[in-house]
Amino acid sequence: MIRVFLADDHPPVREGLNRIIRDDPSFQVVGEASDGAGLLTALDSTQDMLLPDISMPGPGFLELMSRIGSGHPQLKVLVVSMHPEAHYAERALKAGARGYVSKRQSVDGLSRAIMRTLAGGTYVSGQSDQEPYARDAAPPQGTRIGDLSTREFEILVLLAQGRGITQLAGERDLSPKTVSTYRLGVLQKLAMETNADLVRFAIENQLIA
Repeated sequence: MIRVFLADDHPPVREGLNRIIRDDPSFQVVGEASDGAGLLTALDSTQDMLLPDISMPGPGFLELMSRIGSGHPQLKVLVVSMHPEAHYAERALKAGARGYVSKRQSVDGLSRAIMRTLAGGTYVSGQSDQEPYARDAAPPQGTRIGDLSTREFEILVLLAQGRGITQLAGERDLSPKTVSTYRLGVLQKLAMETNADLVRFAIENQLIA
């Protein structure tokens, strides 16, 4: 029996995943969380697979993956997200996830993703089952997103979602000065001047809904 833990801040999504997993006798949902803090508290050594969203309240995805990697190295992480694979999958894999699946994925596709990641493989929805994911693939032309570091990318998304410098600093356990430095780096790399520019950029590139 494969023991699965679900983490998503939208109850309908968790319920949908729960129904899919219950239909396969090989899987059992053993826990759920609606935010990063609750996830870290509830994880234990009996779970085999974690299905988290990439954006939840609480510690950021990078911090979550760092803590999971150090505290639960045996746990396989398969991200299930609404965000497009083009910009998020590579970031998730670099952070330690074993796969990235769109929430639009079919039931069979989700089952394949779980089984492949449990077997030690990598799965990204939209890729051929016979084709390994190209971790070093070039970023989409013209977006400049590939120029951002993983932390800069995270800061970009959070700023575009409306977080202020002070709020973001508190959420990520960083100083406001450090956050401002990351923000400046993002603006420079994207050749932009204001947070409004970042919001437009994030919407155009489907980084936020």
